[in-house]
Amino acid sequence: MIIQPVVNIAEICARKGVEHVVLSPGSRCAPLTIAFARHPKLTVRTVSDERTAAFIALGMALTTGMPTVLVCTSGTAALNYAPAVAEAFFQLVPLLVLTADRPPEWIDQLDGQTIRQQNIYGQHIKQSYTFPVDFAHPDAVWHSERMVSEALNKAVAFPAGPVHINVPLREPFYPGPGEEVTFDKGVKIIEEEHNTFELNPGQVNQLQQEMQQYSRVLVVAGQGTYEQQLLDSLDLYAETRNAVAVGDIISNVQGSSLIIRYHDALLATPDENKLKELQPDLLITFGKSFISKGLKLYLRKYKPEAHWHIQPAGDVADTFQTLTRVVRCAPAHFFSSLAGSQKAVTTSFQNVWQAMNEKAGNFLQQHVGEAAHGELAIAARVLQALPQQSHLHLANSMSVRYANILALQPTQDVRVYANRGTSGIDGSNSTAVGCALLSSGITTLLTGDLAFFYDRNGLWHNYLPQNLRIVLLNNHAGGIFRLIDGPKQQPELEPFFETHQALNAENTARDFNMSYHAVHSLAELEEILPEFFSTEAGAGILEVFTESSGNAAAFATYRQEVRKIRY
Repeated sequence: MIIQPVVNIAEICARKGVEHVVLSPGSRCAPLTIAFARHPKLTVRTVSDERTAAFIALGMALTTGMPTVLVCTSGTAALNYAPAVAEAFFQLVPLLVLTADRPPEWIDQLDGQTIRQQNIYGQHIKQSYTFPVDFAHPDAVWHSERMVSEALNKAVAFPAGPVHINVPLREPFYPGPGEEVTFDKGVKIIEEEHNTFELNPGQVNQLQQEMQQYSRVLVVAGQGTYEQQLLDSLDLYAETRNAVAVGDIISNVQGSSLIIRYHDALLATPDENKLKELQPDLLITFGKSFISKGLKLYLRKYKPEAHWHIQPAGDVADTFQTLTRVVRCAPAHFFSSLAGSQKAVTTSFQNVWQAMNEKAGNFLQQHVGEAAHGELAIAARVLQALPQQSHLHLANSMSVRYANILALQPTQDVRVYANRGTSGIDGSNSTAVGCALLSSGITTLLTGDLAFFYDRNGLWHNYLPQNLRIVLLNNHAGGIFRLIDGPKQQPELEPFFETHQALNAENTARDFNMSYHAVHSLAELEEILPEFFSTEAGAGILEVFTESSGNAAAFATYRQEVRKIRY
């Protein structure tokens, strides 16, 4: 017999807007599985590997902005959700995690698949709840229904994130012969109206007055989802307030022609006088993490007089060690409210940033156009060939760094994602799959070999999206360790840091019925890209082979040449 309050979890989720559920098979979670699988308004997918399942759910929630529900059985299954839960926590992605559990009297009694699951995600979860075990008293039913509504409200309330409900279940788990599973239409629902996070007129006036004392204003955008209203308000602010705006590729503001996008390259100049000309009086930041190490080091050294961070709620990081004020409002509202009434006269501060950005862009175009076969040149051609109205997922390690150096052009209609909450290589394939499942356009994953092979189970399920394209940079090693100071000088580099592997993706593509292309030169790459990205091509892997040592030499050449740009 399945207990009605457990069945009602699925009903509450559906009534509060949840559409997608990812579950992994198990016996203890059977009541949850049956409830979700039989609900007519929920799309349920089964993914056997819990780590993969959680990252696929993450990719779905990133794409929709709505919570995805995860369901797993008891024991270590719940622990396998942990990497994606941590990523969701730091990237502010809503998930509802439901872990089946033994009833409390059987914890620590050496029963199978039993671990300590209460608060299992520690400090990497917005809230953990324990579902009632017994429902003899009507207050327990009220408690259970209230809990699910509260959990979903908390998952989407800013800052969004994962919420956990541990669900202890006693046998029997399955409906008896002839027993129907029905959903209680009178179940209790708690709705929450969300704050618009706007400044009042007095606050706007105060900030406008204070802003007048700063002539060199620099806006820096951290990781964020695409939002046209934000882009429009940021453009208006920059044009009317003599401000310079900088955005990493994962900020999703590179669709603006005003954005400084080649900051990684231009900040590499050794010219101290030029660097001082770029120094702001007022730094305004918004969004989450920043990829560019050069930008972080620059702003920590050339500190502004004041640093305002725009964030509606939640903890605020002092990434640049310069924070002086937190402004509690939505970034789009801040920039539209503090924009001027007419276009301002361009200042020398803006001119120097824009001129250096243009020269850095010209250098990069020429450099990758003339470069030999190597990862930076490969990444440049892949980014240039991305289809319009598509999604780009960037794996961690060098893939996301190459893309940030190269940037996207304002004319490219591409949404960018990367697991930069924790910046791990785990889950890159799975997150891209989750995005592709709920996206109409092409979803491209640019990844390295270690990240790809680490997460091959991201393709091990029955839902392979045909709009998925994986570009795999295979140098048969952890090539990043040849590019960063420290490990590359050590005798242990090859056996203990690079961790050579001899795999290629041909068998993986065959196993999962994906098209496969092997490329060994830039000419081959340029020839295959149009076909690979065509909508009719279906799911595919484009594996581009390089040598780790060659990539290191090519990147060293890039670093030397970028410092020689004459500004």
